[in-house]
Amino acid sequence: MKTATSRKSTAAINPPSKDETKPVVMANRRFSLWNFWIASLALKLLLMPDYFSTDFDVHRNWLAITNALPLSQWYRENTSQWTLDYPPFFAYFEWLLSLFVPNKVRQDGCLDILEVGNFGWPTVVFQRLTVIASEIVLFVVLQVFINTSPLSERTQNFVVASSIVISPGFLMIDHIHFQYNGFLFGILIASIVAARNKQYLWCAVFYSTALCFKHIFLYLAPCYFMFLLRAYVLNFKDFKFKSYKDLIFIVQWTNLFKLSAIVIGIFGACFAPFLNDSPQVLSRLFPFSRGLTHAYWAPNFWAVYSFADKILTFLMLKLPYVHKFAIKIISPPLIPASILEIKQRMLQNNNGTKGLVQDVAFVILPQITPKLTFILTAFYQALAVIPLLFDPSFKRFIGSLTLCGLASYIFGWHVHEKAILLVIVPFSFLVVFDRRLLSSFMLVTAAGYVSLFPLLYEHQDFLLKCLYTAAWCTIYFYAFKKTSKLSSSVERRIFFLDRLSTIYMFSLLALVLGVQFLDVMNWRYQTFQKFEFLGLMSYSVYCSLGIISSWIGLSWLYNFDEPLWMSD
Repeated sequence: MKTATSRKSTAAINPPSKDETKPVVMANRRFSLWNFWIASLALKLLLMPDYFSTDFDVHRNWLAITNALPLSQWYRENTSQWTLDYPPFFAYFEWLLSLFVPNKVRQDGCLDILEVGNFGWPTVVFQRLTVIASEIVLFVVLQVFINTSPLSERTQNFVVASSIVISPGFLMIDHIHFQYNGFLFGILIASIVAARNKQYLWCAVFYSTALCFKHIFLYLAPCYFMFLLRAYVLNFKDFKFKSYKDLIFIVQWTNLFKLSAIVIGIFGACFAPFLNDSPQVLSRLFPFSRGLTHAYWAPNFWAVYSFADKILTFLMLKLPYVHKFAIKIISPPLIPASILEIKQRMLQNNNGTKGLVQDVAFVILPQITPKLTFILTAFYQALAVIPLLFDPSFKRFIGSLTLCGLASYIFGWHVHEKAILLVIVPFSFLVVFDRRLLSSFMLVTAAGYVSLFPLLYEHQDFLLKCLYTAAWCTIYFYAFKKTSKLSSSVERRIFFLDRLSTIYMFSLLALVLGVQFLDVMNWRYQTFQKFEFLGLMSYSVYCSLGIISSWIGLSWLYNFDEPLWMSD
């Protein structure tokens, strides 16, 4: 009793300090994604009978092609319109999956090369399970990200990791619409984790591998190139310039050769078997004939541009004096010379409201070429990449990565709405560094996830996508606000713009409900069918305002708020 009493009194006299107890608490706390995997697995299994898009038959056809044909025919087979148009590593992945197709699934038609797939429930179960199984890569990589973090950052990095693994984007795109983004982004995130840990060669390995699986990651290539060049190859720290001949000593040649060997080796392993068919492979990977916009407009700058063309067309047709006024300012052929010519253009061309995957011809505004979109994308990516040359820190790298993804999404050619994950995922790693980034993050995340809603057009999915996304935003916007760092310069935030972003995000609910009401009316009353594209247009234009605003806000902080990017 005396011993126990003396211990209590000693503890009361000399209580442990916060600095002494915090590491113990943090060390004992478990930051595991295991419970998230179990819970999400249950939901994904329940979603198996749900709607799936044409992407399901795309991947089923790729299973059949890679299983039945030699490599030389993989990128030439065109029985189905869903031809193989991913890089060879993904084709190898499909071939590997085809080896595990059970006999019952084979008999169901899973591996038949047909113009239109003919399959049933066994094929659906098998392919759904391959997505679930492959997504384990994402969970493992993010668990490594948590485990290799400093103890003081484990909580906020756990928030980042859990927000990604149960992202509404992955749920809607992969487990309902049907794709393999979880697995592919797991490889990309592995490169980000390696960059944070200063394992530059592993960063190059994982990014090159990801690029050979899905060529959309090429949007991020300028950032990776500059980061690895500056952080691993160039040595400005010990360099003393005396003459221009000394510039050769900036380059760490051993590191350059290692890095080059890794990148060339991975791309060689990927594309070497298809070297003789390289023009055919490239034409499949980069089909510029598909047009500026996708079947429905991705919410980017070109959605606003397309909407402006529709408004001008409507005004000139309904109010002829608007056309006369425009001709006085801008002479033909920059705009149509007459109302008759406007009507002819509307009848003869795809004006972007027919839901067709083909080139779009604008009626009033100038036509957009792939070259112009490339120039705009390259220009804004250069603005994001150049600061890395002077500061190759991880924080600056993630900022550059996010802005590269935004530039390519906003100004790219034939951007898919699903490419918003290239923005949201890197941004998730960035937002915890400073609370001033939170407004831009919430804008692009809320608008980006809502813009995916038209992918699930079945009425039974309406409550699922709305409630799941609303719950995710509520939980994680609050969690990021609590865990992101509060800098001493937080008063420089423009609170008026923060309030506008809050109003915008709540207005997304009105958008969703309004479009749903229009869809119900369209289904019940034939009069509303002429407004069929109005819902998609509303999603695209309104969500594009949020995404472009987020890009402007992040660009301002990235280029003009230097203290934010200084290392802690």
